[in-house]
Amino acid sequence: MDLGQYRHVLAIRDTRNALLLGLLIRIPMFAGTVLLTLHVVTSLGRSYGAAGLLSAAATIAIAISGPWRGRLLDRLGLRRTVAPSLVVQAVCWSIAPWVDYLPLMGLAALAGLFVVPTFSILRQVIIRSVPDHQRRTALSLDSAATELAFMAGPALGVWAATSYSTGWALFGCEMAAVAAGFVLFVVNPAIRSDDARLAAPDAGVPAGAPDFTADPTADVTGAAAGRDDVADEPAAGRVWRGFVTVPVAAIYLAALCSTLVLSGTDVAIVAALRSFDATTSIGWILALWGGGSLVGGLVYGAWHRSVSAFWLLGGLAATTAPVALAVGVPSFAVLITVSGIFCAPTITATVEQLSRAVPERFRGEMMGWHGSAMTAGSAVGAPVAGFAIDHGGWRTGFLVVGVVGVLVALAGALSQRSLARRDGRRSEPVGSPAPSRDSDRSRPAATIDN
Repeated sequence: MDLGQYRHVLAIRDTRNALLLGLLIRIPMFAGTVLLTLHVVTSLGRSYGAAGLLSAAATIAIAISGPWRGRLLDRLGLRRTVAPSLVVQAVCWSIAPWVDYLPLMGLAALAGLFVVPTFSILRQVIIRSVPDHQRRTALSLDSAATELAFMAGPALGVWAATSYSTGWALFGCEMAAVAAGFVLFVVNPAIRSDDARLAAPDAGVPAGAPDFTADPTADVTGAAAGRDDVADEPAAGRVWRGFVTVPVAAIYLAALCSTLVLSGTDVAIVAALRSFDATTSIGWILALWGGGSLVGGLVYGAWHRSVSAFWLLGGLAATTAPVALAVGVPSFAVLITVSGIFCAPTITATVEQLSRAVPERFRGEMMGWHGSAMTAGSAVGAPVAGFAIDHGGWRTGFLVVGVVGVLVALAGALSQRSLARRDGRRSEPVGSPAPSRDSDRSRPAATIDN
């Protein structure tokens, strides 16, 4: 493990700017989610069920928009994709805080369809700006920044709702998000290597070049000559939308299942603390969970090799199930913190391995489908855990999502090994760059012994 890698990554201007922009954009985004629920329940006088239905409508719209907005990024570039989103967002959230429930639902769904694809944009900037062997480290930093925003945003939203009317708080939060999106529009960071080849002399090895850390003397001249050939072009007849193959779909399944486990855990945490008569502890317990994820992400980013997303998913699920053994708040706090350690690494691994498996010209749409897969997992995990809790108590909620995660992880790991054997390759994370043809001694750092 080499924590010094973070110093090298943060020394790259584009990466540093992308991480700061990510915090600026994501904090009001997470705050807005909480504010919307509080606005529906308090100012509009509706039930939590009605608030959940509105959130579901917005979430479905965001899931639908992911691949579409990502495809526009690939075809039109950042500014032509973001500009219409900023206009729609500004109009919708200028009206939404002052209308009744049904118009609010329609405006929230419309805003979701035109949401600024910030996760896709910022991760593409990070992938493009760092050398290939530092990609995992940079993406881990992005995951850590996301965890910080996730911990700060809801707290900020609750403070705003209790200090001001929820309508004005929601308006201010969403306008802050629009302003942050406008900053992204003005800065216009390059999201593809051909946009930045002449403009980023400090970016090091172009993002996506094969990783030769195992043999620094390897010749990379031929391997780095092109960008789209970093990920092998899929064989005709075995691909959907130009890049979705069976291995790529498997990584999407890992992403979906990871958020299924996480959203199910979220519901089970609330149920467990209610059974302990410790609902006032929900906030700091969730902070511990997020803190575990933050630490795990930073450790994974400094690790000397990449790990298959399915093995990390297995770790996430296998540490989630034992939370059911807690007998009180102290033991629950320890177990939930341990389960958080695998959260950020699992999601980071899915992004990293997709970026290696998919040609760069499809990267925007690839990120969009990744976001949709994670949204779908969240939509499934919460009701699955809720059903289990209703019929077997809070412990069953942790056990069910943990077992589902372990089963999917085992099936995915076995399928990866089967595909690797069939193709005559060593087992490795899907999308790991092949060794350079010019050096028989070079090996990609992301090689996995399944």
